[in-house]
Amino acid sequence: MPKRWVIPDIHGCSKTLKALVIDLIRPTRNDELYFLGDYVDRGPDSKGVIDFIRDLENDQYNVTALKGNHEDFMVELYDAEMKTKNTWWHRLGDRKHKVWMDIGGKSTLESFDADSIRRVPGGYIEWMRGLRYYVPLEKFVLVHAGLNFKNEDPFQDQRAMLWLRDYEIRPDKIGNRRIIHGHVPVNMELIVLSVKSKVYKFIDLDNGPYISGKEGFGNLVAMDLDSMEIVIQNNLDL
Repeated sequence: MPKRWVIPDIHGCSKTLKALVIDLIRPTRNDELYFLGDYVDRGPDSKGVIDFIRDLENDQYNVTALKGNHEDFMVELYDAEMKTKNTWWHRLGDRKHKVWMDIGGKSTLESFDADSIRRVPGGYIEWMRGLRYYVPLEKFVLVHAGLNFKNEDPFQDQRAMLWLRDYEIRPDKIGNRRIIHGHVPVNMELIVLSVKSKVYKFIDLDNGPYISGKEGFGNLVAMDLDSMEIVIQNNLDL
């Protein structure tokens, strides 16, 4: 029977991702792989992460990749940098570049062997630009960050899907589904608890694979949507 796997924030940890998928999940082309965004920044090989996911797509694996806030930020910065003839865009690009360096952009540029985001091949930017924001399934809504339940229709706020952190969940507004997301790293204890207990209206699968030296963190996690099985790959990149 085909399986449906959800994989959260990877953050440039390509060796860890490959071990998780190839050695632990071992997907067939009938399985479904859902990635929750944040493929870039922090870890050493953002390019390798995107290459691996795109290779799965090109090899006809059933892949759905969502956009994370880090992809959104890269696309905005790229657009700003490419419009530097305009003074306002130049100032915006300069500010965004400094922020990007603070959230892991340096390692991303190094993985592309680029000295600026202008040198990142446009195909990668366009791939990130075209990523989906969410996936509604029968029992779950998959999204990178969250949904804005202050809206009558939570699915109208795309920025919330990428950046939101603290929010009150209204299951009645999303067909009584549970939200599965990443974006905010949590320890393994909370991940396991939220998966096993239906009291939780959400499941946060982000264990912060780039985090080292902090107990309960530093792994890349995947979950089977049907069996609710969790597989855990410790970080192989750092």
